[in-house]
Amino acid sequence: MASSEEFKNGGKLAADDGFAAESADVEHGVINKADPLKKDLQNRHMQMIAIGGAIGAGLFVGSGSALAKGGPASLLICYMIIGIMLLFTCQALAELAVLYPVNGAFYTYVVRFLDPSWGFAMGWDYAISWLTVLPFELIAASLTIQFWRTDINMGIWVTVFLVVLSAIQIFGVRGYGEVEFILSMIKIAACSGFIILGIVINCGGVGDQGYLGAKFWHDPGAFHNGFNGFAGVFVVAAFAFGGTELVGLAAAESANPRKAIPKATRQVFWRIFFFYVVNLFIVGLIVRSDDDRLLSGTSGADAKASPFVIAIQNAGIPVLPSIFNAVICIAVISVANSCTFGSTRTMQALAERGMAPRFLAYVDKAGRPLWCIVIQIAFGFLAFLGEVPGDVDGTPTSQEIFNWLLSISGLSYFFVWGSICATHIRFRYAWKAQGYSLDQIPYKPTLGVLGSWIGLALNLLCLIATFYNALYPSPNAEPKAKVFFQVYLAAPIVLALYLGWKLYTRDWRFYIPVHEMDLKSGARLHIPGDIDDEPPKTWKNLPIRIFHGLF
Repeated sequence: MASSEEFKNGGKLAADDGFAAESADVEHGVINKADPLKKDLQNRHMQMIAIGGAIGAGLFVGSGSALAKGGPASLLICYMIIGIMLLFTCQALAELAVLYPVNGAFYTYVVRFLDPSWGFAMGWDYAISWLTVLPFELIAASLTIQFWRTDINMGIWVTVFLVVLSAIQIFGVRGYGEVEFILSMIKIAACSGFIILGIVINCGGVGDQGYLGAKFWHDPGAFHNGFNGFAGVFVVAAFAFGGTELVGLAAAESANPRKAIPKATRQVFWRIFFFYVVNLFIVGLIVRSDDDRLLSGTSGADAKASPFVIAIQNAGIPVLPSIFNAVICIAVISVANSCTFGSTRTMQALAERGMAPRFLAYVDKAGRPLWCIVIQIAFGFLAFLGEVPGDVDGTPTSQEIFNWLLSISGLSYFFVWGSICATHIRFRYAWKAQGYSLDQIPYKPTLGVLGSWIGLALNLLCLIATFYNALYPSPNAEPKAKVFFQVYLAAPIVLALYLGWKLYTRDWRFYIPVHEMDLKSGARLHIPGDIDDEPPKTWKNLPIRIFHGLF
C-alpha cells in the first residue's frame, strides 16, 4: 500500500495541518502559469454560496412554467429526483476538491481523471452556459422593476445592473463572497417566510379562499400532459438547480478548503430539501396549475408569472407581492454575480491548460482574471437584445433570441453533473489500482462511490427523458426541429467540442488508463492519526454517519 510519504515528490508536506500542500508549480497540466488567485473566501462565504448562492429566477419564476407543464406532482417529483442526484454529485465533487483544491475544479478533474477531450468539452460548455445566462438574468432583474414601473425603458435598468455587477468585480473574489453572503441571507429569509405564509394560506388563515388542503391536486389534477409533461419539467428544474456545483469551483479561492468545503457540501442537503422541495410542495398546494398567469410572462424571467407572487396575490395580501418581487430582483442579481464567477474561473483554468487563448490565463496582482471578466461583462450587453422589436411566428423577437441562448444552459448541467460523477468513479478506481488507501483521502462521501453511480444513472435518465420531451413536448405533438433544438441544443455543441479537440490533439483514446493518471500533483492528503479521523464504518454507527454526512 502506498503511503503519504510517496507524495513528497509531487509537493511538500505541510508542517501543521497534516496534508500535503502543493507547490505553485506542480498543478497538473498547467502550460500557461499565471499569478495565483486570491484565497479570500472564508467559511461563512462558502456556507452561503452552498445554501443559497444560485437560488434565482429558475426557482422563483421558472417553477411556474414547470407547474403549468407537468402539474404539482410532476414538479415535486422531478425536483426531488434532481435534488437527490445533486446531493451525490456535490459530495463526489467535494471529495476531489478537498484533495485537489485547484483552479477550474470539476473541469480540471475531468481532464485529469477521465479524458482531456471530454474535459475540454465540459469546460467550454460550462463557461458558455454561464456567459449566456448572464444576459437572461439581467433581463429578469429589469423585468422585476416593471412590476412597479412600466414607463421606464428596460434598457435603463439593464445598464444600471450591468454597472453594479462590474463594480463588484473590482473587489475580486472577496467582493463576490460578501455580496453572495448578504444576498443569500435575504433569499433564505424569504424562502423560510414563504413556507410559513404558504401554510397559513393553505389552512385558510388569510384571504377568502378558505381551507385549500390538497384541493388543487384533485382539480385540475396532480399531473398534466402525461409523461410528456413530466419529462418537460427536468430542464426547468436543472436550470433552477444550476450553480450548486460552484462550491467546488470556489475551492481554489477558499482560505481553508479542508474545513470549508465539507461543511458547505452538507448544506446542499438543506438547500435542496428546504428551499426547493418544501417551497415547491407548498406552491403546488396553493396555486392552481392551470392558472393562466403562470404562462403570461413576456419571458421565462418575468416575475409576473412567478407562482410565489401569484399565491400572495390570490390571498389578497397587500404590499407583500411587491416585497417578494423585490426579493426576486435580489435573487436574480445574486445569480448574475454567480455567472461572472463561474464563467471567469472556468475560462482562466482552460487557458492555463492550453485549451483557451493564452491571454485569458492572465490574473492581476489582486487575484482577478481580468480578461475573462471583460468577456463575461461583454456578454452582459446581449441583454439589450431584449429591446429588439418585432416577432417570429407570434413570439417576440427578443424572447426568441433568448430562447435560443438559454437552450445551451439548461441541458448543459446534466452533462456537467454526470461528468463529475463519472470522474469520481474513475478516480476511485485509479486510487485503488495504484495502491493507495481511502484513509489518505481527507473527505469521503457518505455512500462513497455508490453515490456517484446513483448520480450518474439519474443524470442519464434525465437526459433520456429530456430527449423524449424535446421530440414530443405534449401528448399529441409531432417532432419539430426548432422545438427539439431549443431543448437539446447543448448536446450537439458538446459533441462538436469533444470531437474538435480529438481532431486537434489526435488523441483517440476514450479515457485515460488508470495507471497513467497523475494522482500525486497538488494532492493534499490526510495523514491517518492526525486530525478529524473518522470512526471505523460499522452497521452500528451507520445512522450517526448518515447524520454527520448531511449536517
